[in-house]
Amino acid sequence: MALRFISGKYQGGEYPLTEGQEIVIGRSSELDMVLVEEMVSRRHARILLTNGVITIEDLGSTNGTFINGEKIQRATLKESDRILIGTSILKVVATVERGDTAEAQAQARDNARQNMRQAGEEAPRMSGSLEEIPLPDLLQLFGTSRKDGVLILRVEGASGRILLKGGLIAHAEIDDHSTISGRKAAYRMLGWTKGVFELEPPDPREIAQPMDANAQEILMEGFRRQDEFAEVKNRLPPLTSRLAMASPLRGSLRQLAPEELDLLDLAVNSANIQAVLDTTPEHDLETAQRIEGLIKRGYLVSAG
Repeated sequence: MALRFISGKYQGGEYPLTEGQEIVIGRSSELDMVLVEEMVSRRHARILLTNGVITIEDLGSTNGTFINGEKIQRATLKESDRILIGTSILKVVATVERGDTAEAQAQARDNARQNMRQAGEEAPRMSGSLEEIPLPDLLQLFGTSRKDGVLILRVEGASGRILLKGGLIAHAEIDDHSTISGRKAAYRMLGWTKGVFELEPPDPREIAQPMDANAQEILMEGFRRQDEFAEVKNRLPPLTSRLAMASPLRGSLRQLAPEELDLLDLAVNSANIQAVLDTTPEHDLETAQRIEGLIKRGYLVSAG
């Protein structure tokens, strides 16, 4: 088994675990695993592999040790568990069985220490892959550890920002879409599964109407909306389709509510359905439901 850094300035490095070999993690230079950053205590945590069982213990650190988003004092680790210490996220991984000698294992640990010393000269930076650490896991980790900062997400063709204050989501925004509200942006980004993330320092600007939502609230409501939106989307023309007003109309425009008239006007003057979703201040689910209703009632048709 080994500890693999999947985020932070040591990202990509691995530290092998050896039976009976204790690993003390902290900022102090004489320790086994040295993480050079202010959020890490001098003696932060201890990990020990005994009889195939990996245990971890927090050594009274200031900022805490977190396993899969939960703050712990002592816990047992298993493969795929994620450990958050400072700005570093480590994953417990199984390594290929090589039958290394004790000397070879010691050399592997020395190599890992050397690589970490070199990386330690860089500024702390939390970054990684969304495939390795999905956004829901990140939000839960940051919420439990009460992180401050701006979580930057970059996926193919889009990028977004989530502002965190004490672990709460204060605001969210998707670049090039200023009309999209904070919650609408956060719900959309939950569907981003392939890309990269980076945690930057806090944004000093004041948000006029901060969301101040916890991760669990956003995740539960966001996933519900994603599921319902997917069902509605399957009944609509492709989102790249342009909409046009039906001719002749089946009903009178006077039968439409003001918000339906506004959406009808927006739909016939937009490049496609996706552009409608991007422009309207309403959430994607409600907009898609209204578009479906206008199509069923004979006010809108797909124009290809």
